[in-house]
Amino acid sequence: MSTVAVEVIYRGIFQRTLARNICRGIVFAARKEGKVGAAFSRYGDSPERNGIPAKQFAVIADTPEELEEDLAKYQPTEVDVTICLDDTLCKGLESWGWNGLVPVNRLLKEDGTLLVVSRQSGDDLLEDIHRKDHGYTLAMLRGDASFSGMWVYRDDHTDARVLGALARVASQLVTLASYEEMIRERWQEEAKVASARRSSQEVVLRTVEPGEGNPEEPFSFELLSWREMEEALVVRGAPAGAGFRGGEEGYQPGRNPHFKKYTTRTTRPVVDFDSCTKCSLCWFQCPDGAFDITPDGVYDPNMEACTGCAVCEAVCPVSGCVTMVSEAEFSDNASQYEAWKRDKEDYKRLLDALVARARERPRSQGFHHLGQYQEETARTQEVS
Repeated sequence: MSTVAVEVIYRGIFQRTLARNICRGIVFAARKEGKVGAAFSRYGDSPERNGIPAKQFAVIADTPEELEEDLAKYQPTEVDVTICLDDTLCKGLESWGWNGLVPVNRLLKEDGTLLVVSRQSGDDLLEDIHRKDHGYTLAMLRGDASFSGMWVYRDDHTDARVLGALARVASQLVTLASYEEMIRERWQEEAKVASARRSSQEVVLRTVEPGEGNPEEPFSFELLSWREMEEALVVRGAPAGAGFRGGEEGYQPGRNPHFKKYTTRTTRPVVDFDSCTKCSLCWFQCPDGAFDITPDGVYDPNMEACTGCAVCEAVCPVSGCVTMVSEAEFSDNASQYEAWKRDKEDYKRLLDALVARARERPRSQGFHHLGQYQEETARTQEVS
């Protein structure tokens, strides 16, 4: 078999336990077949905070020597399978080290598999997933972004369902029978065994040809070499009065041009500017300074600075003025205010459609009121 590596990309804190269960489940199941393995986590270049993209790995080998050789690296430099637990991460991962936007499939080997938990189609996902020079398989496991494993969230079997799908898309790793035996022994839930078996049959596969996918070049920054770094620690301050426009042009605070932050969010605020009372609460309360004051006095969320925390929606006193909408609905970070100014009727039609779809889709973070989680999960499809 040689060494097989799997990476799990997830939302920091929210999906940490879920990612750990998957990686440990792979290792425990591999041992049933006489293989050896290791499961470990790392930050994916980012501190593991609310919503920040993070990673865990599982590496499986036939012998301890092969495993030790592979684990001598900081992390795998390429993987056979990438598992994405939140489909909004398909747009890419913002690097804490300010390297730019990192494609979700960056480490994926030729003919490897990208397994995504999503309700989107393969074509829709590929509008976000950046191109690669080689082909691979896109596998889709139908479901919403899960927080299963956190103490306040129900167990929806996402861990078992991912393992069952993995048995189908990476049969060289571990067989379905070994996953089922591991689940019975360690998780002691026959229902999870059934969920794993069912997902191995229901996972949808799509071949991705070389060059197919999002054609945009991910933004990147040229980092200094060790020969170019200055002595001591240097933090450049913004010149006084720089970074914003004032007066009749409105106000835009100075922001770091290298750290975008938007890959943190699973939802984004959309604003009904016609109902805005210009109370300024969203602007004052936003923890990331993501709102710009427009010449009209309404507040435009800057989508490169917004992390999707939903504080603006929670503090807005006008019902329906700010609504959090799934990030999967959008393909860019364009200004909502500018779209509203160009054509208010067209903007209103789009806004109404987005809000209607948002009310149909369970939210994975940023709840508006106490009890909303219970209300929304009651409508979700039960996993049998």
